Amino acid sequence: MGRAQNAAFHEPVMKPRQKAAMMGAAGDGDSFGDGLAAAARSIIADARRALADPELSDAEAVHEVRKALKRWRALLRLLAHPLGEQADQMRAEARELMRALAGARDAQSALDALADLRKEVTKTDLPFSPTSMETISQRLTAIKDAAEQTGFTKDMRGRLSRYLDYATLSLERWPLTAINFDTVADGLTATYRRGRQLLPDNWAEADAEHLHDLRRRVVEHSHQMDLMEPLWPRLGKVWAEEAQRLRNRLGACQDLAVFANLTAPHQPLAPWRSRLVPVIEARRAAHLKTAARLAGRLFAEKPKAFRRRIAALWSARQAKQK
Repeated sequence: MGRAQNAAFHEPVMKPRQKAAMMGAAGDGDSFGDGLAAAARSIIADARRALADPELSDAEAVHEVRKALKRWRALLRLLAHPLGEQADQMRAEARELMRALAGARDAQSALDALADLRKEVTKTDLPFSPTSMETISQRLTAIKDAAEQTGFTKDMRGRLSRYLDYATLSLERWPLTAINFDTVADGLTATYRRGRQLLPDNWAEADAEHLHDLRRRVVEHSHQMDLMEPLWPRLGKVWAEEAQRLRNRLGACQDLAVFANLTAPHQPLAPWRSRLVPVIEARRAAHLKTAARLAGRLFAEKPKAFRRRIAALWSARQAKQK
């Protein structure tokens, strides 16, 4: 990949709703903080829609709520310094809500891992009969259905609604309009540094927990950069696609780790452990090889260089508007 393309990985693109909400951050008469406030309101609205939409299944609603909470936590991380303890507390509460919804998500992760392995049938010749594959799928689906029934209850929906109410009230009190670009740039750089520091020295030997932490930082960094999209429109699609590829590869490794845990003694997939583990490890190795290459590009710059880049882009944007 050429040097120009590599540089473009620091110029992201945003989801449509976020993009519309954040256009004020780049100017057009609004303050930078006004754009942050608009983005925050958009995230809360997305979570509310997921809870209220009667056309969404429980699994779909959980997925959409968790996506919104991830974006919300990324924004709170970005605002940790100006908002202080309240941002940290609300981010921790959002994490607990996500964990409470994780039961069904773990079962879906295992199903996704099985689908990933099935795609490789012609390459790896999975040592299972169609009957065994169907039995495994049925067991995982039963686990998922049970988790949805016990996890996404009326009480859980109430907890989520109350949290979103509190977030809305808090948002009205936060001094977001006073936040300037330098404060946010410092937050962006801190998240970038945390992600870069988690890159494994030896990807093949990285454990599942380490890779999970790295993926969380990649997701957080990706969401934060999305908020800044109006500042870096050029070649933003390249960044977005590459960041998503890394998230997908690390996510696939996480799915495989969940799947592997279900093959342990006394777990639902224990009867197939001896045949599943070698295939899981081979698929994981393939994902890690690609993830290492993608991460090397996305985190190529040192944090100080990254900070200088975004500051220069902001200055150029401001000069163009004068």
